[in-house]
Amino acid sequence: MTDASLQKIAATYGTPTFVFDTDALQARVRAIQAIWGREIDLCYSIKANPFLLPAMMQVTARLEVCSPGELSLCESLHAADARVIYSGVNKTPVDIARAVADGVGTCTAESLLQLRYLQDAARKAAKRLPVLLRLNAGSQFGMSKEDLFTALAHRRETPDLEFIGIHYFVGTQRKKLVNQQKELAMLRELYAEIEQTFGLRLPELEYGPGLAGPYFTDTLSPAKDLAPALREVSSWVHLTVEMGRFYTAECGYYLTTAMDCKDHGGQHYCIVDGGMNHLNYLGQIMGMKRPHLRHFAARAASVQDWTLCGSLCTTNDVLVRSMPLAGLCPGDLLVFENTGAYSVTEGLGLFLSRDLPQVILWQNGTPHPVRSETPTYPINTPAV
Repeated sequence: MTDASLQKIAATYGTPTFVFDTDALQARVRAIQAIWGREIDLCYSIKANPFLLPAMMQVTARLEVCSPGELSLCESLHAADARVIYSGVNKTPVDIARAVADGVGTCTAESLLQLRYLQDAARKAAKRLPVLLRLNAGSQFGMSKEDLFTALAHRRETPDLEFIGIHYFVGTQRKKLVNQQKELAMLRELYAEIEQTFGLRLPELEYGPGLAGPYFTDTLSPAKDLAPALREVSSWVHLTVEMGRFYTAECGYYLTTAMDCKDHGGQHYCIVDGGMNHLNYLGQIMGMKRPHLRHFAARAASVQDWTLCGSLCTTNDVLVRSMPLAGLCPGDLLVFENTGAYSVTEGLGLFLSRDLPQVILWQNGTPHPVRSETPTYPINTPAV
């Protein structure tokens, strides 16, 4: 977005404010699709930023839902349908029954117990339910290979479930290509073993590569580097690539205003009207790295190193530990870039009962407010 557009939004709507450029977002997703090819489906993990769901519905084939609340989001936007992959480590029978009634396309099974829940829901709804068996990757998510094979060996006990493939996701911000390549090779061997052992050829693979988001660099190179391995996989199975951060991070801007500037023993501190309760993105590391930041100064002056702090009553509220800025003074606008993923929902929103920032979508060169500044004190007020 241009400097002029960001300054105009700040002048019109005030700060703190999140702005998400959905035009840039969709262009990035289309670029990723072009790099990987149309034969590979893209899936958007809604948790990365629910405000981007309407835009992402237009450019991705699938939507990953991980909670009843996210399913409600999809219901509100008339998207709780065959596009949805209903995931999540804690799906209750009530959650599953609701998803099945909505007509979601696929559910993941995180355990043998979840398989029983899925079978009961499918039987009661008189539906055949497509299921992805989630393979554990060293965390609390998914089931062991042994349990996965148990599910396949006893699939006659789940006659209303159709095992269509495997769901595999290790983690996020993963920068070493060799790890994804090893995982995809392992998955190919696993699919071959399943076919040999059970006579079952699984047609689908849902894979989350966890590509590193562009916080301190801006590049599509991880997608380009992984493309040959993904294309090879798509030659033997229908592949869906699930991501959130890598799609959305660079479309976001966080607008905040310098409220106070002071020196303590030669250290320059600036207090802004936002803070870590709003701005929280992986890689920030307590302000130890320098994010992409635009400073709109009211006056010219020499460059000084500033510690940018939020408004919370905690020493942890440091957005940037050392940022060289020229002429910083109260009233200046600061714009943090690459805040499109997680910041808007992952911050300590209720801490100190400060208001949640407003949210604006930038579409076709026009701002569209989608959430006003929202008080949090009612949520923190005890009933008497």
